[in-house]
Amino acid sequence: MLVAPDKTKLYPNENIRTVCYIKNLPRKLNVEIGDYTYYSDNKNSPENFYERIQHHYEFLEDKLIIGKFCAIAEGVTFIMNGANHRMDGVTTYPFNIFGGGWEKVAPAVEQLPFKGDTVIGNDVWIGQNVTIMPGVKVGDGAIIAANTTITKNVEPYAIVGGNPAGLIKKRFSDEMIELLLKLQWWNWDEQEIFDKLEILVSTNDIVTIRKLLENEK
Repeated sequence: MLVAPDKTKLYPNENIRTVCYIKNLPRKLNVEIGDYTYYSDNKNSPENFYERIQHHYEFLEDKLIIGKFCAIAEGVTFIMNGANHRMDGVTTYPFNIFGGGWEKVAPAVEQLPFKGDTVIGNDVWIGQNVTIMPGVKVGDGAIIAANTTITKNVEPYAIVGGNPAGLIKKRFSDEMIELLLKLQWWNWDEQEIFDKLEILVSTNDIVTIRKLLENEK
């Protein structure tokens, strides 16, 4: 009996070619994707996901890290550190990239603003046309509303929206969030996820989650 779709396939459902598991695209340096995380694109092929990662230059060594079981809608854009301009002078204009003698003011890497890695947690839902700025950390279980611009970290199980993003509400109570972060269901094996699918998709009862945690010990 099958207990999960084949996580090694590019298209988990051959009848839905607008959705692909990103991890199964050709590997890209400094991009790490978790199992079952998908990109959906109804306008273009989802295989073009890497085009959504912009200004990502190898010499800067910043990473885009996305966890397991994330749902990423079309039009999302990840802006990486290569988009940053030097800001400590009179002008931010990047003279050096155009050559013609201007390359004499090419900045050293350490002179450029660097925000670090961009990290998306597990079980994160990112809506259409979201923009995520460099160095942002998005916590497990968060939801990002369509057309949102993320400029700062998002707490686990928060729902955020707007430009710039603001907190709309928390998905659960603080106690429930603490339990879910301990549960880490996304690290279960396929059989355990299959056996508890009904709980995962329809339960927000804190007593049930507490019992699950106790059984995991």
